[in-house]
Amino acid sequence: WTGNWDDYICLVEFAYNNSWHASIKCALFELLYGRKCRAPICWDQVGERVIEGPEMIKVTNAKVAVAMEKLKEALTRQKSYADNHRRAIEFQTGDHVFLKVSPARGVRRFGIKGKL
Repeated sequence: WTGNWDDYICLVEFAYNNSWHASIKCALFELLYGRKCRAPICWDQVGERVIEGPEMIKVTNAKVAVAMEKLKEALTRQKSYADNHRRAIEFQTGDHVFLKVSPARGVRRFGIKGKL
């Protein structure tokens, strides 16, 4: 890959906004605007301009509510997956446990500081 990052940022943004997200079960553009995004090569046909006003605000608020609901569903699904790996552990006095202690500053090998 060669070139200036600024030349490709719009394509990266387009790809991200039109990628299907598992947490909300649709693309970000589709969630926000309620329709699939047109490809950037066919934008020369422009329809009439209409001032949207309060109706657009209601629709946007409804879409935000749907997005929050889908994110909440994804959160509970991911939490249920994570909770399967957890278990309640109770320790008694006298139990032996393993502790993992990290060094405060780097790793010391016979007085030599640095990485391994």
